[in-house]
Amino acid sequence: MYPITIVGLGSGELDQLSVGVYRKLKAAQTLVVRTDQHPAVDELKSEGVQMTSFDNVYESQDAFEAVYDEIVERLLKMAEEHAVTYAVPGHPLVAERTVQLLIEREKTGQAILDIAGGNSFLDPIFAALRIDPIEGFQLVDGTELRQDDVQMRQHVLIGQVYDSFVASDVKLTLLEKYAVDHPVTIVTAAGTSGEEVRTVPLVELDRETRIDNLTTVYVPPVVEQTDRLKEWQTFREIIAKLRSPEGCPWDREQTHESLKRFMIEEAHEVLDAIDREDDNDLIEELGDVLLQVFLHAQIGEDDGYFTIEDILQAVGDKMIRRHPHVFGEIEVADSDEVLKNWQDIKSEEKPKKDSLLDGQALSSSSLLTSFNYQKAAARVGFDWPDVAGAFEKFEEEWQEFKVEVAEGTQDSRTDELGDVFFTLVNIARFLKLSPEEAMQHANQKFSNRFSYIERSVTAGRGSFDDYTVDELEEFWQQAKRIGGNQDET
Repeated sequence: MYPITIVGLGSGELDQLSVGVYRKLKAAQTLVVRTDQHPAVDELKSEGVQMTSFDNVYESQDAFEAVYDEIVERLLKMAEEHAVTYAVPGHPLVAERTVQLLIEREKTGQAILDIAGGNSFLDPIFAALRIDPIEGFQLVDGTELRQDDVQMRQHVLIGQVYDSFVASDVKLTLLEKYAVDHPVTIVTAAGTSGEEVRTVPLVELDRETRIDNLTTVYVPPVVEQTDRLKEWQTFREIIAKLRSPEGCPWDREQTHESLKRFMIEEAHEVLDAIDREDDNDLIEELGDVLLQVFLHAQIGEDDGYFTIEDILQAVGDKMIRRHPHVFGEIEVADSDEVLKNWQDIKSEEKPKKDSLLDGQALSSSSLLTSFNYQKAAARVGFDWPDVAGAFEKFEEEWQEFKVEVAEGTQDSRTDELGDVFFTLVNIARFLKLSPEEAMQHANQKFSNRFSYIERSVTAGRGSFDDYTVDELEEFWQQAKRIGGNQDET
C-alpha cells in the first residue's frame, strides 16, 4: 500500500497556490484531479504537467454519492501499485466529500494519507461578500440541503451548486422558510480575475445562466422576527418575551396548574378540526396545542426545573427506545407485535407498581380513566372473551339502573348509572372506539341541531314559549334530514 498525497487547488488561478503546494503538483509522478473544471488545471497543463481526471465518473453515475464512492475505490486501487497525488478544488478538508471518505478508510487501515493543504474558497468568498464570519455562518452542501439545516439568523453559504438542477433543488428547499423575494447572492470564481457577484430574488436563483462548479450561493440573515416565524427558535423567543418582565401580565401569572384546562380545551378543538376535515383550522388548533407545550416549557425554564431541550430529549429517547424495529435490529410482523413490544418495553422502564391501575387515572376525563383501567386489566386476562360478554354486562347493568330509578335513592341511582357508563366504555374498547371522541361528536351534533331549532324559532314566532314540544321535535327532525353535513360542521 502506497500513500495518497491530497492537495488543494485553491479557489482560483495558479498564482493563488502556496509555493509548497505548487511544488508538490509539479513533482507528482501520478497526478489525478477530481475534475478538470478548475482554472488552475488548465494552467498546470499549459506548463506541461501530466494528469488525469475523474470527470468521466460523473458521466457514468446518476448520484453524487455514487460518484464519490467510485473515485475513492479507484484511488485505493491505484495506491496498491504506486504513490498517488490527488488534487481537489479548494482545500481538501473544506466541502470535499471524497477526502472525508478517504479519511474513513484511513481509520480502518485501508489507506495512507498525506493531506498537504491548500487555500479554501471561504476567504475569497468572505472578501467578495464583505461579511465577517464571526457574526455566525453556516457552510452547507447544496446537493444534500434540508430545510432544517438552515438557520435563518446566520450567514448561509451553500456550496456544491454545480448546475441549474442543483440550484433548483436549493431554491425549493429555501422557499420552505424564506420569502420568494428574499435576496440571494450568487458568487462564481471568487478571488479570481473572472469573479462574478450577482444578487437576485430567491425565486430566480435557478434562472441564472452562469452556475458551475465554482459557484457558491449566499443567503443573508433574516433580521426581522416576523420574517422568521417558520423557525422553532423564533417561537421560543416569542414565548420567552411574553413571560419576561417586559412581556404580558397574564402570561407571567400562568402556572402549570392554571394552564391545565387550556390544554384540554385545545386538544378537543384539534379533534373537532379533524372531524370537520378543515386543514386550515387544524393548522391553527395544532398551533394552539404547541403554544401550550412551549408555555409549560418556558415555565419550567423560568422556575429552573427543565427546558424545551429536556422535553425533546425525553420524548426522542423514548421514541427510539420503544421502536427497536425501526432504530434497532428487532423485526416485527405487524402492528399488533409493535404494540406488544411497546408495552413490554414500557413495563421494563417503569418502576414496579403496587397496582396495575396506578398512573391510569386522568382527573380531566372520567371516560378515559375507565378506558385506561379496562385496558390495564385486559392485559393480564381480566376481560370478556369477546364483545358479546360486554353487551350482556351492559344489559344487566341497565336493568339494575332501571330498578334503582323506580325504587332507589339518589346515591344508588348514581352508583348504577356509573356502572352503565362503565360498561358502555368497555363496549367501546372492544370495538376500538374512543368513548371520549364519541361524546365529543355527540355533543357537537346536538349543538348543531339545537342551533337549527333556535334559528327556526327566531325566524318563526320568535320565542320557545310559542311552540309545543311536538313542533320543536319537528324542527329537530328537519335538522336531521338536512343536516348530514351540518352535523359535521
